[in-house]
Amino acid sequence: ATYLYVRQAVQSERVYTRQRRTRRDMSLLRLASRLPRAAARHNLRCLSGSHSDFETVRKKVPATAEGVQAMIKEQVEGTPVMLYMKGTPQQPQCGFSQQVCRVLHATGVEFDSVNVLEDESIREGVKQYSEWPTIPQLYVGGEFIGGCDIVTEAFQSGELDETFRAAGVKK
Repeated sequence: ATYLYVRQAVQSERVYTRQRRTRRDMSLLRLASRLPRAAARHNLRCLSGSHSDFETVRKKVPATAEGVQAMIKEQVEGTPVMLYMKGTPQQPQCGFSQQVCRVLHATGVEFDSVNVLEDESIREGVKQYSEWPTIPQLYVGGEFIGGCDIVTEAFQSGELDETFRAAGVKK
């Protein structure tokens, strides 16, 4: 409960900078400034407030180009909808990746994604795998669909929904 109040106080500090602060707000702001130090002293993590079971799990990237290709093939064929993008769906690092995420969210399908900025071998490996020079790349049912322009056009024409239905991803 204290964490929630601290969070509210920090948010109110941003929103109400010109308004008079109450004693409660000021004390909560002081508490918020001490949280990182207290967490370090007691060997605690105060990043998101969630359990470690919900953290992102990253696979180790193989050292060889063949290993990277095998890993990409496994990801593409093992996931109904796979997006290779710059950044994450929550925080895209590229306007084109953001656009494809918006399209996928608008269709309502669940998808997995790989941040190609985390490893150069994956970034180059996915380009070789699809023989397509740009990122983002969308795969549905193990089949390469395309990049931002193609996905956007397919969404606008209704072809993307048909592709999802044919792959059994959407009813």
